[in-house]
Amino acid sequence: MGANLSGRVSDKEGLVQPRLGDLPESCVAMVLMNMDPPEICKLARLNRAFRGASSADFIWESKLPPNYRFIVDRVFDETTKLKISGKRDIYARLCRSKSFDGGTKEIWLDKNKGGICLSISSKALSITGIDDRRFQTVAYLQQTWWFEVSGEFEFQFPLGRYSLFFRLHLGRSSKRLGRRVCNSEHVHGWNKKPVRFELSTSNGHRAVSQCYLDNPGNWVDYHVGDFVVDNPHALIKIKYSMTQIDCTHTKGGVCVDSVFIYPSGVAKEP
Repeated sequence: MGANLSGRVSDKEGLVQPRLGDLPESCVAMVLMNMDPPEICKLARLNRAFRGASSADFIWESKLPPNYRFIVDRVFDETTKLKISGKRDIYARLCRSKSFDGGTKEIWLDKNKGGICLSISSKALSITGIDDRRFQTVAYLQQTWWFEVSGEFEFQFPLGRYSLFFRLHLGRSSKRLGRRVCNSEHVHGWNKKPVRFELSTSNGHRAVSQCYLDNPGNWVDYHVGDFVVDNPHALIKIKYSMTQIDCTHTKGGVCVDSVFIYPSGVAKEP
């Protein structure tokens, strides 16, 4: 296909007609700059001109978050930085989930729009009663009177609106004979009072919501609230928590996986 598009043909009068492959790379690059990354990658397969233009640094710098230098310094070690071969390489590396802060956090870019997505492991959270169980990166509370999970995180975000979620699972999830099974033996107490979710940011945003935990056997992302970033050059500290501290009854059988932060619109509530 690429060969046909880039070849030259003559009309009936013997005049050579230009084809798509005759476009200068600089012109092709200006066209690609107005497309989303997946479209750029598809068009790069057309012919040599599109392939060469698709590697232009100015194209991929426009797709990267404005604070990509902060992210590179925060996430990549010096050895990795030396291996980076251009802005497209930075984009590709950031689209793959990358852990940092001792493996307690992960960051990746939304492949379509380049928005920043973050995951904060339960290892980076303060969890009352966590001495009960911990399986790899998932915390399991078998039974507790006082349920409280909290954490904070400081980061530099691009302009925009972001949503924060807690990912929870009622019942202990495991695999048996290659199939995922759920042990709901210890699930109790979550239907008596709702869990209170809160978040606050150093730039003045605050959100509070309440929700009964339900749907045993499935991972559920509980929406805590949204916050807005209006200064892309400032570090923003985010504090988040969920509590159910009515000590008239016990509750238990819940797995705490992580906290997720997405650009609003990328993630949807279940």
